[in-house]
Amino acid sequence: MSEILLQIDGREVQAKEGMTLLEAARSVGIFIPTLCHHEKLEPYGACRICVVEADVGGKTSLVASCLYPVEKNLVVRTRSEKVDRARKMILELLLAHAPDSPKLQQLAQEYGADKNRFEREPSFCIHCGLCVRYCAEVKKANAIGFVDRGIRKEISFIPEIAAKECWNCKECFPLCPTEALQAAYVLVQALGFPSAPAKAASGK
Repeated sequence: MSEILLQIDGREVQAKEGMTLLEAARSVGIFIPTLCHHEKLEPYGACRICVVEADVGGKTSLVASCLYPVEKNLVVRTRSEKVDRARKMILELLLAHAPDSPKLQQLAQEYGADKNRFEREPSFCIHCGLCVRYCAEVKKANAIGFVDRGIRKEISFIPEIAAKECWNCKECFPLCPTEALQAAYVLVQALGFPSAPAKAASGK
């Protein structure tokens, strides 16, 4: 696999062909914030908080670093006025859904985002897809998925699968940046499989 030389934040970086900008940056200790990325999962590009400024041949554009492949002689800026402005806007939109998320609040402080800029739509889920993808790609259980589309889109556990797979797993819980996942699980557990704790406790 051939080496590709590019520049990130003024530093010369050697990356392998097939790597993304996010992977190349992290390989040399350059931090780029993410909300929907996980090293065990396929790149998704849902949250766009990992946006960076890429310059190829004098043409500059904002790209999602978790998806964009490294290129020879690419010049990348992970922090710039344009990048910070984009991340601030993204955070303000996400905060309308999950204003109390500690992770979002931390990033909001970093980028000066106002959690009250947009009208509240407290679904508490920011559609990062981490839980859905982890359950499908890593656990192969498919116990959780997205339902509806657009502004009505939300996560939902599938009761008949979750009752068998989730009680002794819950590996997806720590991945959720807003804690909406735990609330969804408690709800579906109460409505769809109320006897699961008793079964688990009795070992049956």
